[in-house]
Amino acid sequence: MTVTEEVSNAVPASPQVVLEASGVTMRFGGLLAVNDVNLTVREGEIVGLIGPNGAGKTTFFNCLTGLYKPTSGQVRFAGKPLAPKPTAVVKAGMARTFQNIRLFANMTALENVMVGRYCRTSAGALTAVLRGPKFRREERATRARAQELLEFVGLGKSAEHLARNMPYGDQRRLEIARALATDPKLILLDEPTAGMNPQETRQASDLIFKIRDSGLSVVVIEHDMRFIFNLCDRVLCLVRGEALVEGTPGEVQSDPRVIEAYIGTGEDDDEDDTPVTGEEGKA
Repeated sequence: MTVTEEVSNAVPASPQVVLEASGVTMRFGGLLAVNDVNLTVREGEIVGLIGPNGAGKTTFFNCLTGLYKPTSGQVRFAGKPLAPKPTAVVKAGMARTFQNIRLFANMTALENVMVGRYCRTSAGALTAVLRGPKFRREERATRARAQELLEFVGLGKSAEHLARNMPYGDQRRLEIARALATDPKLILLDEPTAGMNPQETRQASDLIFKIRDSGLSVVVIEHDMRFIFNLCDRVLCLVRGEALVEGTPGEVQSDPRVIEAYIGTGEDDDEDDTPVTGEEGKA
């Protein structure tokens, strides 16, 4: 057998695991918000996270991204345990957007994206204050990269627009561009089409596919079932903080338990399933 034949007969390598959450549980006093939830995300995969209002989806996101330290369980990223700190999460290669847009309203679109990029720069405070050569080099590179990302999400002509003056759909895309500026391997999107019209929703879907095709993995929380089932490779449904079913879009949307979970729920209600208790309410 030739070397070529050996290669052709080899079993294709399966995509590497990017994120692995095992037994993640989050309690707020006597409230069990997330209970023993597992999630695995592989390279180049789009995974959907669905569930009725109050199912624990955003709380689970917060556990993955270091905003909350899980009561129990572990999150591993690229095979290594991930410290429950947002800065450690971002530096490891995970970025996110939020259900409620969190842009710097009085900064331009370009400046907002540049802010996301600064986690990958190394100029010290003194160099920045004195505007030394290293600072100037990194600032030019940061600005150029920010402009590239604005072009990538379709906002290339909006670089100098103040974020507060941009249309709602553009603000959503700007948040994604800022998250991409951190050079992630995995991006988590919390209701990226909330409040969008059908055309903007289609554009969001195209953008997420474009992000996946660039080599990133994506996890999406969304209430729009048509959007999620047309977009994702796998879907995990949470109900009352627990995993109800996980599988392909076809398997999940035809599961009687999923259908029952959505009967009588207000899918169009604004969701913030994170309990507001003490410090959580200040975040």
